Amino acid sequence: MSHTLPRHSAWKTPTAVAGEGCYLIDSDGKRYFDGSGGAAVSCLGHGDREVTEAVKAQLDTLAFAHTGFMTSEPAEALADLLIEHAPGALNRAYFVSGGSEAAEAAIKLARQYWVEKGEPQRRHLIARKQSYHGNTLGALAAGGNEWRRTQFAPLLIDVAHIPPCYEYRLRTDDESAADYGRRAADELEAEILRLGPDAVMAFMAEPVVGATMGTVPAVEGYFKRIREICDRYGVLLILDEVMCGMGRTGHLFACEADGIAPDILCIAKGLGAGYQPIGAMLCTEEVYGAIVDGSGFFQHGHTYLGHPVATAAGLAVVTAVLERGLVSRVREMGGKLEAAMRTRFGQHAHVGDIRGRGLFWSLELVEDRESKQAFDPARKIAPRIKRAAFENGLICYPMSGTIDGKHGDHVMLAPPFIIDDAQIDEVIDKLSRAVETAVAA
Repeated sequence: MSHTLPRHSAWKTPTAVAGEGCYLIDSDGKRYFDGSGGAAVSCLGHGDREVTEAVKAQLDTLAFAHTGFMTSEPAEALADLLIEHAPGALNRAYFVSGGSEAAEAAIKLARQYWVEKGEPQRRHLIARKQSYHGNTLGALAAGGNEWRRTQFAPLLIDVAHIPPCYEYRLRTDDESAADYGRRAADELEAEILRLGPDAVMAFMAEPVVGATMGTVPAVEGYFKRIREICDRYGVLLILDEVMCGMGRTGHLFACEADGIAPDILCIAKGLGAGYQPIGAMLCTEEVYGAIVDGSGFFQHGHTYLGHPVATAAGLAVVTAVLERGLVSRVREMGGKLEAAMRTRFGQHAHVGDIRGRGLFWSLELVEDRESKQAFDPARKIAPRIKRAAFENGLICYPMSGTIDGKHGDHVMLAPPFIIDDAQIDEVIDKLSRAVETAVAA
């Protein structure tokens, strides 16, 4: 009998005992290709010797120092490395233990920024429907997925949500991509005006939406228009790159593909590649300066901020990604993965859309391609794909509720950056069998 509290009480999960490259191995010796990197985490794969040696060395040197008293060498070095490569004017790094904590810190920093600036009336946060920003209460409130929010709604702060940039379902037949992008972005301006231009503190969005919608990039020009609107009304732009950042979409920072930079940015997952729990919030000197010129104290914190072992792991991971040329490899292998997906699924009767960027791709499953009619949620297509793929030795990331939190199904792939050509074929073959099994049931 296990005394752990599992994610799913009805599913007895196997025990992972080892990891080798792109594979996880259970206690029975079965090998699973980690086609989603867990949750877009394991960008370097499993058992990377350089990273594990860096963690061991840091443990031998210093395991812990509370940031209320001291900083540490790996935290400072990781901050320097991230800021060296960060877009725009990002200039400060705040290290936490994961993506939800990074989102919480971003929201609280945005609020404190305006308090310090003498505009405490700026209290509204705007985000997007079908977004996901984490599971702590502030991050969950920012997220726009109704299934995740519903039972906790009485506990959540009030956050306004505008429609996402979701070309497959929301662009009309008579619109160009550019016109649709402008219309979708202008939803933000309309919401700012509704709430009051001097009452909105920040807008929060994922450059490429991850788990809740299935790797949906915005159309070209959307985020440039978003940046313009934020600047016009003095609204801070928070970008959540927890899942899509750190090279996953073919740029070290995902927003680089859209030609913009935020005021505050959240990263995690690929930052530590699973070797240690770590996330980070980055902000501009202008945002940080409001605190320096005001109270001098960011009224937020956790015990494990800037943990030396976690930041040593993050430093080793980011160094590996940069020095091994893995960002360009993501673009190369991502192109091959996209081509393989389009070849196998492009004309599939139940695949409505194939979308993504870099090594971050999804299929959206439909009952009917022409009408884009989703499957009846009662058929549980996504869970069936997950189980069939898992039984076949493939870990992927299917989710239900793609459209509105209840309807729609997609399956996401986010394999390690070290995937090779033969492994792409393996993933596509196993995923194809899982899809056929699920839609036939």
